Amino acid sequence: MRGEHPKVTRVESSRRSTAEEQSMAVAEASREEVWKSKSFIGSLFMGDFDMSLAFPYPLQNPEDKAIGDAICREVDAWARHNIDGAEIDRVGKIPEHVYAGLQKLGLFAIKIPKQYGGLGLSQTNYMRILAVVGKYCTSTAVLLSAHQSIGVPQPLKLFGTAEQKQKYLPRIARGEITAFALTEMDVGSDPANVQTYAELSSDGQYWILNGEKLWCTNGVIADLYVVMARTPDRVEKGQTIKQVTAFIVEGSWEGVEVLHRCEFMGLKGIENGLIRFNNVKVPKENVVGDVGRGLKLALATLNDGRLSIPALSAAAAHELASFSNLWGKSRVQWGRPVGQHEPGMQKLAYLNGVAYAMDSLAAYTAQLSDAGSVDIRMEAAAAKLWATEEFWKALDIGIQLRGGRGYETDRSLEQRGEASIPMERWMRDTRVNRILEGSTEIMHLFLAREAVDPHFQKAGALLRRSTSQEKRQAFLRCAAFYPVWYMKLWFGSFLSFFRSYPGFEPELARHLRWIDRHSKQLARTLFHQMMKYRAAMEYKQLLLGRVVDIGIELAVMALVASRVQGEISEGRDSNLPKALYWLRSRRLFVNRLFDEIHHNDDQLCKDLATRILKESPGLPQIARPDLKPLPRVFGKELTQSV
Repeated sequence: MRGEHPKVTRVESSRRSTAEEQSMAVAEASREEVWKSKSFIGSLFMGDFDMSLAFPYPLQNPEDKAIGDAICREVDAWARHNIDGAEIDRVGKIPEHVYAGLQKLGLFAIKIPKQYGGLGLSQTNYMRILAVVGKYCTSTAVLLSAHQSIGVPQPLKLFGTAEQKQKYLPRIARGEITAFALTEMDVGSDPANVQTYAELSSDGQYWILNGEKLWCTNGVIADLYVVMARTPDRVEKGQTIKQVTAFIVEGSWEGVEVLHRCEFMGLKGIENGLIRFNNVKVPKENVVGDVGRGLKLALATLNDGRLSIPALSAAAAHELASFSNLWGKSRVQWGRPVGQHEPGMQKLAYLNGVAYAMDSLAAYTAQLSDAGSVDIRMEAAAAKLWATEEFWKALDIGIQLRGGRGYETDRSLEQRGEASIPMERWMRDTRVNRILEGSTEIMHLFLAREAVDPHFQKAGALLRRSTSQEKRQAFLRCAAFYPVWYMKLWFGSFLSFFRSYPGFEPELARHLRWIDRHSKQLARTLFHQMMKYRAAMEYKQLLLGRVVDIGIELAVMALVASRVQGEISEGRDSNLPKALYWLRSRRLFVNRLFDEIHHNDDQLCKDLATRILKESPGLPQIARPDLKPLPRVFGKELTQSV
């Protein structure tokens, strides 16, 4: 997977409807076609366990760490006295003095280059700052993350013109708040159905934008939006190609209307809403990244944007584990602390192990991002998927260990004189992490598509409608590659028993040999399933989910081993007991996943669901009320309030 790939292969299936084909065509056209570097996680799906990509474990350089340490101390000191997460949750609003304080600290411009008035900090320090803020209030951390992970600053940094950067980045650095507008009422993860539309004015100077965007975080107070909209189709080789384009839209322009502020289970303080664009005139120079390249821009932006959630999850997992350790020792039941009963021991081991593993993955991806030359699309997606699923499990376990107090709010506990952390609020605030910025299900499909891409590059013409010449060429490629590759997987599995892994403690090297063997088993399993199901493989989404989960688990195990070995080698406090527990427990989990590929209830599940859907009438149509625009309050008014 090193170097450039040829043109992306699109696999067609006669089972797809026309709508499905259109959706797949748009999705395939939006994929990044070139790999800047070899992917550690991606390579595992081909049976290539390359520890040189993970060892030595990458650490933040001392100079950058010192910068981060200083600003994190400053932010923590300010937040401790100014951010009351429980009050924000109760009232449902972030107070104006918090906006003003964030602006004064420069936190709306953490990654904006200094030449435009920003702090110019690294991705690693950005994630560290979010973790500090998130410790006090998740809503406030989401405000910052949505603003600069996926809002206007990141697309401008990646794709903006010099003129666009000069015009907008200084304004953002001064406290203007931004939002990302992609989701619509009937459009979640299917970009082919975007209904918001923009067409060029008769004089060619403006795009006229019409449509609505739902669940637009920061949208209620945004000064600036990056909006994804359909633009006129183009015809290529006789085929009509749908186009989606990204625009910078100013909230003060005529026709930009907030119709509704959404209310949620958690994250009570976020300004998330339904936004309408009614004949908004967008200057042609406000197109970002060229006409028709909006979804490519969105996916590239999300690569870094997705890293915020693993960072916040890892920091919260450490807080959860630390508090649970204290509770496990202090709470006595049946004559001994709950942490000394086997169920309590099991919970404490998992909470401490998963916190270390989550932090290992989050820090690794941050360092990849800071390297700049490394392709992180699979690592970012895997981190987002794995961290959100594991933190949800960890939080549930932490609440169970805490008992009734885990269900009680932190404010109530404090009022009656008990120590607490906001487990109940975290559960409400973080449940959405398994949905936003790519749901778990979509992340499984995204990673599965990337995992099978090397096979599609070689054999794609045999699986889709192709000319006889294309099929012959594909057959020759496969004949030259697969016999040798397949035999190497088996032979490599045998050789893995004898690999030494110099630089690793023997007990860690033993686990690395296991990971090596099982990466080759993963590659064989994926290949076998592709040969079995061929083009229908895309409909085996439960199977693909297990394959992806195995690859991620193997990668996280390797990162845990790499990180703890670095600690041992440098004489730092070692987390070896946590690492050894994690490696052993995940071996058992990976074995279960492999077993479930061949022994599962998938068909019974599908049969039952098909019958249920056949008998269900579906939801009734509900008339939408006539929503009137709400009075606007812009972010710059809030950040300049004090």
